[in-house]
Amino acid sequence: MNKSLFVAGLDFGMNEQELKECFASFGTVVSAKIVTDRATGKSRGFGFVDMSSNDEAQACINGLNNTNVKGRSIAVRFKEERSRSFSTDNRSGY
Repeated sequence: MNKSLFVAGLDFGMNEQELKECFASFGTVVSAKIVTDRATGKSRGFGFVDMSSNDEAQACINGLNNTNVKGRSIAVRFKEERSRSFSTDNRSGY
């Protein structure tokens, strides 16, 4: 069961505590992380929220997707697992 959410369209001034509070009305937020630029430390406008159950995660999608948060329309969906396109053990012989 997927309890992890991807959140796009975040206000660049939003902090992780505000993100957590936004999702807390739909259940228990296990973690909330805003992705930042490595060089500047500034928000990249998206993040991830982990809820305690799949039902709570679905409630977040139903209640928050395409809504305005801090003046911006956010998109909320289940986080997709990234597949690795290459293996570190793949040696080409060069």
